[in-house]
Amino acid sequence: MTIIRQGSLFDLQDLYDLEPTHRFEAVFSTIEMDPILFIVSKKALYGAPVQLNYAAMIYSLTARILERIPTIKDLIKRLKNDYMFRLDCGFLLSDAIPSEASYSRMLTKLAESDVLERVKETQILQAILEGFIMDDTVALDATHIEARDQAPAKEEKPKSEPKKRGRKPKEEQEKWLQEKAEREAALPLFEKKIEAQLGASLVELRSAVPLDPKWGIKKNSKGKNVFWFGYKGHFAVGTKSQYILQSLFSSGNLNDGKAAIPLLKGIHERLSVLPISFSTLDAGYDYPAIYEQIHRMGAQSIIAYNKKNESVLEGFDQHFAPTCVREYSYRYDSYDSTYETLKYTRPKECKECPLASDTLCQKVYKVKITTDLRRYTAPARGSKAWKTIYKQRSAVERVIAYLKEFFQLNNVRYRTGKRAKVHFDLTQLVYNGAKLACDRIAKSLSEKEVIQAV
Repeated sequence: MTIIRQGSLFDLQDLYDLEPTHRFEAVFSTIEMDPILFIVSKKALYGAPVQLNYAAMIYSLTARILERIPTIKDLIKRLKNDYMFRLDCGFLLSDAIPSEASYSRMLTKLAESDVLERVKETQILQAILEGFIMDDTVALDATHIEARDQAPAKEEKPKSEPKKRGRKPKEEQEKWLQEKAEREAALPLFEKKIEAQLGASLVELRSAVPLDPKWGIKKNSKGKNVFWFGYKGHFAVGTKSQYILQSLFSSGNLNDGKAAIPLLKGIHERLSVLPISFSTLDAGYDYPAIYEQIHRMGAQSIIAYNKKNESVLEGFDQHFAPTCVREYSYRYDSYDSTYETLKYTRPKECKECPLASDTLCQKVYKVKITTDLRRYTAPARGSKAWKTIYKQRSAVERVIAYLKEFFQLNNVRYRTGKRAKVHFDLTQLVYNGAKLACDRIAKSLSEKEVIQAV
């Protein structure tokens, strides 16, 4: 009888159970420090003191997230009172403990550059290179983040003059349409329709994201509106590995759907080595432009359908599968990737149907997904395969819960959107670093078990 040996499992909780020194070493080793040091290090004789240990300061910021230290002030107290923690962060006993102003200056430098974005991508590429990320399905979702800034007082809008009733003259109508087109063309990229993002580059999309804190609104599980003043965090997560592949930080009033195309383009351009076959999203992302972007990536859309007051199609069921004369739904059979065609076969009720041999009921029904990317997906809507892939969307919700519970995602202690984004990027950097550290430890444990078994 053969013995099946289960591989060693090592999760985030096991990482937190390690000694602090080993835990910090495991996470710090996943972060490429040189690009960050190049940005924050002193390049002139004037300004901040030369004696600052910038590498240790950056490590202490990541340790603050790992140790769930709420503020920079508390971090400085911990560095002063805990000598082992100071050494674990990389400070020497002879090094002076940085002040809050020193940390503030360093955060300002980080906020003015995109170095954390580049370090995050390097970290993900390293995890792919080591074989820990091999996802074929990516899940997208967003979450609210409350701001440290105080919400501005509500301004009363002046009453506008009542519009004239009736149809405008032809000349006024043409002039009005021209002015409307000019106003829409002058709008920022994220205030235009989502279709405008398809032709924009990833750099343009990233640089145009609004970062100022704004009032946001969403419905909770009870269907009631919940308001908050702050930001939104948008995530694209691998459903199997649960790494954050791409992320976006925006104002709280940004529509979730307007963040999907930048995330998808980021995966397609920056992580092209991943064999992404499916993208699963909830009904808040049900926009034709998002389906088009996923199709351009060579992947399939698994997105919950939002009816949006649309009329019912005759001859089709709620999942857009064709129906027979007696209104039984055809069964999804297969997908031909060469011709991008879905194949449906007769309903099982046709075996006993008197119209089975009639010409009104065809045996096979085929339709191209390009006929309507929003309605026709592969696998077909309503099929078991479609539901199985859609259930994997819970991975992104699980990751967001980890970020808020263990990695202080909702504990933004900085004012202004740029500085809040630094906290957002550090949170993701520490989370992916912890995941990579866990995977490395689990791999080494399994290799030791194999050697011992031999």
